[in-house]
Amino acid sequence: MSSMADQQRIHPVPDVEAPPQTSPTVPLVPQGTSKSDDQSYPPFHRTYPPMNSKPPKKRSRCCKCLCWTLFLLLLLILILGITVGILFLVFRPKLPKYSIDRLQISQFDLNSMDSTLSATFNVTITARNPNERIGIYYEGGSHLSAWYTETKLCQGSMPKFYQGHRNTTVLVLPLSGQIQNGTGLIMAVQEQQQRTGNIPLRLRVSQPVRVKLGKLKLMKVKFSVRCGLVVDALSANNAITIQSSSCKFRLSL
Repeated sequence: MSSMADQQRIHPVPDVEAPPQTSPTVPLVPQGTSKSDDQSYPPFHRTYPPMNSKPPKKRSRCCKCLCWTLFLLLLLILILGITVGILFLVFRPKLPKYSIDRLQISQFDLNSMDSTLSATFNVTITARNPNERIGIYYEGGSHLSAWYTETKLCQGSMPKFYQGHRNTTVLVLPLSGQIQNGTGLIMAVQEQQQRTGNIPLRLRVSQPVRVKLGKLKLMKVKFSVRCGLVVDALSANNAITIQSSSCKFRLSL
């Protein structure tokens, strides 16, 4: 009988029409929060430049710019040198020459009231232009002065004129001046004359000029002349003899 009961035991059959049971899962939204609080953001990744990356090549650009600048500068110097060389070969420039031919002293007196020394000189200067194709314009603004040691005795200026090719111009220039406390100067001049028999003087000239090359008139430049002369005396109304003299010319832009 027991075996018959085992064969007739009924086993439960699952219901096909019932919905499948799912295992409970953890809620996606925790309690006490809303869906709006649960926002997902993309992961943040910081990017770094590669270790072997190089900065822009600014140094090479600066080097190229510097090289071009030096090249243009050298080219300009070369062109200028060639131009000067051609002008030199065409015009054959020579420096002008100057000499002091005569010195007259019309006044060299000491005022006994205030010890002021008044000096008036007439200086004869000869200017020679030895150039065949170059003329010289003597412009205004010149300055001429006569000195004994470090004391300026008198001063004047040169006139404006044009000196042509291979020209010699003789200029008689008046100079005048006053020296305060001239007693010491008179004593020094007399002592110099008694000791050596002569008196050294210096003449300084500063003259702006413009050079004419053919028909081309160049820019204004300035030259200076320094003359040293030795005279036998330094007194008024006497025949002054120039024992020696020499002049040096210097050009300045």
